[in-house]
Amino acid sequence: MNGQQRVFIENIKPQVNGGQFPVKRVIGDNFTVTADIYCDSHDILSAEVLYKYRDNDDWQRVEMEYVINDKWKGEFRLPGLGSCLYTVNAWVDHFKTWHRDILKKIDASIDIDVDLQIGAVIIQQTLDAYSTIAEKDKNYLKTVIGEFTSGKLIPENKIESILSNKLYQSMIQYPLKKFVTRFDKNFEISVERKKANFSTWYEVFPRSLHSEKGKHGTFKDCLNILPYVEEMGFDVLYLPPIHPIGETKRKGKNNSVKAKPGEPGSPWAIGSKNGGHKAVHPELGTLEDFQQLIHKANDHGIEIAMDIAFQCSPDHPYVQEHPRWFKHRPDGSLQYAENPPKKYEDIYPINFETEDWENLWEELRSVFLFWIDKGVKIFRVDNPHTKAFNFWGWAIQSIKKEHPDVIFLAEAFTRPKVMYNLAKQGFTQSYTYFTWRNTKYELETYCNELVNTDAREFFRPNFWPNTPDILPEFLQVTNRAGFIQRIALAATLSSNYGIYGPAFELMDNTPIQPGKEEYLNSEKFEIKDWDFESSKSLKKIIGRINTIRKENKALQNTHSLKFHDIDNEALVCFSKTSDDLSNIILVVVSLDPHHTHSGWLRLPLDDFKMDDNVPYQVHDLISGSYFLWSGEHNFVEINPGVMPVHIFKVRKKVRSERDFDYFM
Repeated sequence: MNGQQRVFIENIKPQVNGGQFPVKRVIGDNFTVTADIYCDSHDILSAEVLYKYRDNDDWQRVEMEYVINDKWKGEFRLPGLGSCLYTVNAWVDHFKTWHRDILKKIDASIDIDVDLQIGAVIIQQTLDAYSTIAEKDKNYLKTVIGEFTSGKLIPENKIESILSNKLYQSMIQYPLKKFVTRFDKNFEISVERKKANFSTWYEVFPRSLHSEKGKHGTFKDCLNILPYVEEMGFDVLYLPPIHPIGETKRKGKNNSVKAKPGEPGSPWAIGSKNGGHKAVHPELGTLEDFQQLIHKANDHGIEIAMDIAFQCSPDHPYVQEHPRWFKHRPDGSLQYAENPPKKYEDIYPINFETEDWENLWEELRSVFLFWIDKGVKIFRVDNPHTKAFNFWGWAIQSIKKEHPDVIFLAEAFTRPKVMYNLAKQGFTQSYTYFTWRNTKYELETYCNELVNTDAREFFRPNFWPNTPDILPEFLQVTNRAGFIQRIALAATLSSNYGIYGPAFELMDNTPIQPGKEEYLNSEKFEIKDWDFESSKSLKKIIGRINTIRKENKALQNTHSLKFHDIDNEALVCFSKTSDDLSNIILVVVSLDPHHTHSGWLRLPLDDFKMDDNVPYQVHDLISGSYFLWSGEHNFVEINPGVMPVHIFKVRKKVRSERDFDYFM
């Protein structure tokens, strides 16, 4: 402790667990730091944010400004990927304090001869502290010192000139930092690429993309679906595991215990005589075919996301080569996966309590590195909550140190604290409970938790209305409007969302039995014959919604989400904005897919910097219709048989025929 340090710094935000884990942002973000900063007496303080990327030696500095009630804030831009550190410095600013007090004395006609000498001392200390002061400024400050210490009476007008803005501006360029208090911890920002914040996922089983009915689809067949995926506006094509599938205990149709001859088994039962997690299933093609798919997808603006599931079939090479990586039962057999009463006899889980854990960790990390080397930059990780958290923290941090552009999606349908911990360990995005949030109260409560609590600093939600594992009850009993409602909610509430297709756009909604969320004839256990050209497909409306997302910056973030009052429980209303409020999107969705509903909504115009007395225009980006609104309260009506959602672009300026792009 230095007793001469008088400034206290507290409550630095943002931070996660007191700095135990990084805050998350994307490249190009403006990062705002706030802190409570104060000291004894009435001296003026100065403060700054210090920041640097971990690989750099030199700290950058940005001045903080006083907000209110001892709260200060500073902002800087994040120009690159990687780990960025930040903290706060603060000190008593003796020049600013002197400047304030002497101006008061001049106003009160109090003698200031001694005060001028004090000012000269402060200026000289500043000159002594900085060797980098520009010669012009140095000469000016020396002149001021001479006038302050000359002993001659200085006319009042010259005093005011000396204490003018020129002196003030010259001095604050070179702040005299004496007895600086530096917060005793560096906080971290994980800066990721923009797709971490804004991505649109489409999941498909390659083996069902066959060119001829009854055949096993291949990576080459996947090339044919790329224009279809691009047309719908998806930029991530996610493939379930592409590795060899085990034969021992292979599951059959509808998860039957024994597969019939020719049944393909579950892609999540990984490993056979053809290899394990670093091999591809022979019927899908070759490793070169997979790499060609990656390159061709990029030509369509699509990235391939790969599923990593750390579990093994009984035939996986790990079982023979590393038996200590699995649990052994008293009868000598290996423990298969189970979640009573469910049993997964075709899968052995990894034992993270093995004494050989260091070799296990290295090998599992090497799986990611192998596929990164082949061109994969996005991984969806299966059930990460059933693997050791410390492993994920170590693996992801070490991978991102060398490959900061890699994205990890956690498929963690688990308890909130566990889900959040995985995000803190480094997962870029996470599956969520959106799949089961259907009512207005459920949606508003859950989304407010994601965007209005500390979770927003580290947890990026990825909303999925369905997955191969989950056919939610709502979709089982709904109609076309219900499917549109769910994708509209997913796509506008969250900046990251995805669907399992073609099951979703073709509205496949038959469960294996009432009360179960499993699909009948699940694609997890068989090859499907999808009709991509079906007349009932939702691909056009999906494509329109995704185009709206791409054209409106407000929908490319989740943190600006705000719900608004609307006097009908069947209607949910919310807005999103760009940071500069140049793009405002208002969404109204009917939660009842069967009946027409209407209501009066309240739009807080002050939040959008809009004048309550000036009319404004809203443009329905789905129907193309324009409406002239005025004031905060306006009427909406939704007939779900026509379209269960309005996505309005709010235009502060009323547009007319004189606006050229009105007709574009």
